[in-house]
Amino acid sequence: MSVLVVTGTDTGIGKTVFAAALAGALGGYYWKPIQAGVDPEGDSETAARLSGLAPGRILPEAYRLTTPASPHLAARIDGVEISLDRLALPRVDGPLVVEGAGGVLVPVGETLLMADLFAHWGVPVILCARTGLGTINHSLLSIAALRARGVPIAGIAFIGDPHAENERIIPVLGKVASLGRLPYLPALDPAGLADAFAAGIKLPAA
Repeated sequence: MSVLVVTGTDTGIGKTVFAAALAGALGGYYWKPIQAGVDPEGDSETAARLSGLAPGRILPEAYRLTTPASPHLAARIDGVEISLDRLALPRVDGPLVVEGAGGVLVPVGETLLMADLFAHWGVPVILCARTGLGTINHSLLSIAALRARGVPIAGIAFIGDPHAENERIIPVLGKVASLGRLPYLPALDPAGLADAFAAGIKLPAA
């Protein structure tokens, strides 16, 4: 079983769309371990709409929290205690794409960050980053936080309009592979997303 974790430099940058496209391109499975906020839908529903995968390949969340907030706060509001035991990677008969919550230093609990969870899993991470202003700082800080915990980085994938210099300098300074860029799409549907992903993104080496 091969596993890739998709994380981001921030929330709302398009990593769910990227993760859905990646899972579809691999013909694999999608898993969002912790969903915080389900109005109008959770990320699993978005992945189900956009990945082109059969329903059984969208795995149920370990925690489905109602409040759109960091997992530690959403769990507190919902009266739930997040346990590391329930966050074990599921076993599947194919590639597994795991989507993190928010950025790499989002708290899962009082003593656990998303990056700590990635280190616990010990599997490669793809970092999704915006192309625009501010992305150099956010990306390099995220890379540094992952490296400090020994998390293997499969590469960085940019999302948004083209910005040649940002897309060039971040992989150079961060010493990570660039996987390309997924552009903003005027309409999101499985076929159009799959085409844009295939044209813009290079899958990391196994």
